[in-house]
Amino acid sequence: MNKTAVITGASRGIGRAAAYKFACAGYNVVLNSKNGKDNLDSAYDLCRSVSREGAGIISIPGDISDPGFAKMLIDKAADTFGSVDILVNNAGISFVGLIQDTTDDIWQNVINTNLSSVHYCTRAVIPHMLKNTCGHIINISSVWGNVGASCEAAYSASKGGVNAYTKACAKELAPSGISVNAIACGFVDTDMNSHLTEEERLSVIEQIPASRAASPEEIAKIIYHISQMPVYLTGQIITADGGWI
Repeated sequence: MNKTAVITGASRGIGRAAAYKFACAGYNVVLNSKNGKDNLDSAYDLCRSVSREGAGIISIPGDISDPGFAKMLIDKAADTFGSVDILVNNAGISFVGLIQDTTDDIWQNVINTNLSSVHYCTRAVIPHMLKNTCGHIINISSVWGNVGASCEAAYSASKGGVNAYTKACAKELAPSGISVNAIACGFVDTDMNSHLTEEERLSVIEQIPASRAASPEEIAKIIYHISQMPVYLTGQIITADGGWI
């Protein structure tokens, strides 16, 4: 039976690349995104184009910062394919601005999307993984969750929370054969960084020893390889930043 991967924030960037990677590897893939139906449809079509015989691809649009929807997403994936073997908590948003300009609504939106959704999806997937006494949960974090970033207090706080949540979950779930790891990404060439001017982009790249941004496909490869590792690898915040931080 094909294994199943659920990927949130799958309409573009890292999530889209990860969905494509798992589809190429013969997994059942469940794609989720809150916004960008056209992008989600495009990602679905891309995964279908490389899907192997016997593997299924479905897309389920919706807001995983809603705990009810998050549970429905995971349960539907399990009901459709019989199990959820890999959960990639990738959905995320950013806000660049001064602390005093971070309104209550902005703060709650960032925390709910980047951190609360990780909890809701993880909580929902645990019963399904417990049935098989195995599973991999991979959370997409950021270097700013490690060290914090000026003018990105809400984003940094949410990713710092993801890191701590990853370590706590790993300790709790290790006896059940479920691994939980996070990838602290550096500067990745995605739409999240599209607000930067070319001058600002080059200024960041000058600080990176690798002398470039990461591609979403590179992060997707890391996600996939973690999912293939023994579950003894757990509780790790794996930094992928080209030597930046």
